[in-house]
Amino acid sequence: MKLVLSGAGRTFGWIWLGQVASLIGSAMTSFALTIWIWQTTGQVTAVALVEFYSVLPVLLVGPFAGALVDRWDRRRVMMASDGGTALVTLILLTVYLTGGLEVWHLYATKIIVGICLSFQSPAYTAIVTVLLPKEHYARASGMLSLGLSGSWVLAPALAAFCLNTIGMAGIMCVDLLTFGLAMITLMLVSLPPATRPLESGARAPKYRLWHDVLFGFRYIWRRRSLLGLQAVLFLSNMLAMFGVLIPPMLLARSGNNEVLLGSVLSVGALGGVMGGLVVVLWGGPKRKINGVLLGFLGISLLGQVLMGIGRTAVVWSFSAFMASFFYPLVLGSHQAIWQSKVPAHLQGRVLAARRLVAEIAAPLTLLVAGPLADRIFEPAMAPGGALANKFVWLVGNGPGAGIALLYVLSGILGAGVVLGAYAIRPIREVESLLPDHDSRESSEECTQTE
Repeated sequence: MKLVLSGAGRTFGWIWLGQVASLIGSAMTSFALTIWIWQTTGQVTAVALVEFYSVLPVLLVGPFAGALVDRWDRRRVMMASDGGTALVTLILLTVYLTGGLEVWHLYATKIIVGICLSFQSPAYTAIVTVLLPKEHYARASGMLSLGLSGSWVLAPALAAFCLNTIGMAGIMCVDLLTFGLAMITLMLVSLPPATRPLESGARAPKYRLWHDVLFGFRYIWRRRSLLGLQAVLFLSNMLAMFGVLIPPMLLARSGNNEVLLGSVLSVGALGGVMGGLVVVLWGGPKRKINGVLLGFLGISLLGQVLMGIGRTAVVWSFSAFMASFFYPLVLGSHQAIWQSKVPAHLQGRVLAARRLVAEIAAPLTLLVAGPLADRIFEPAMAPGGALANKFVWLVGNGPGAGIALLYVLSGILGAGVVLGAYAIRPIREVESLLPDHDSRESSEECTQTE
């Protein structure tokens, strides 16, 4: 395939392989720790708080990270991020081996990992823009989704097996080895500069951190189509955060069957692999906005509503498969729009601002999801509960039924967001209303904006 066979494609491929290896190790550790938290506390809130503390740094550090990434060597930024995350894993391993691991340790380390990822994410995205022509942006994003989903195909099964053989400590050691592979691949490649070359006799612009931090927000605010697309992402991410309920819901409804949970997650990740392969080979729809909105609709109806309604492993697996199948289409199409409209030398700042706005509701959702499930929906859907007779036909009752009802409601709201977005012209026609970043119109506009 042309994307892989070209010189730049090979460079991207090596980076991608290293990151996939790291993702597999990290996903194994994450799965094992999720099981540990649930078995230790038995609370949805504790599981949700782990995700909350991983998202929090995006809100606090993300805009600064994006501004700095535009000034720094993106390859070194990724190496530093991988190194920082590996150090956190080593600390957790040490604490675990001494017998002192507690839940709050995971909260603290998630904050550090979140800071590292706040730098890595915009750097990784900008590397794709620098290395590849715009016709391959969706395929490259499909490969990123493929790597993420592929890691979750292997991770649950591997982690479940390793927990019974080499244990938690062994899983963390595997994670450290995969970080080493990612670092090696980054050290072996070289990248072209992402900064815009200066005209003859021109002086380099003065570096102003706060100006650069706010620049990404101004850039989005002045473009109605990007602002509308950002609103869709904001609402969709807010509802998607209820996905943190899936592990406790399946464990509760299956009598703490870890093998069933691992199997469902693996099948779901397999759907992501298949979806990623489709996007890589196909390139996504010609109108990328259709990929974004129709993909979100599929996730909402088949991935959330059906997951909550389901009562068997077969239905849960199918739902997880379909949700993950549509995810690469959404990610690839969405990334392609932003990468084709935003110049590479501005993407660190703009994409960091985009990520902050998209995920600003996530901490609230994560803080609310646990208490809603533990204190309101679960008691209400228990036999004799306030909602049990009204919704027993939909999600049943007993342990996990309240979580399931909450997840169904989030999917219905997600479908409503998609239908609303199609009714708004600046969102529906974002690709025709905004010029591509390599057009003369866009170049002149960005010069005036900076």
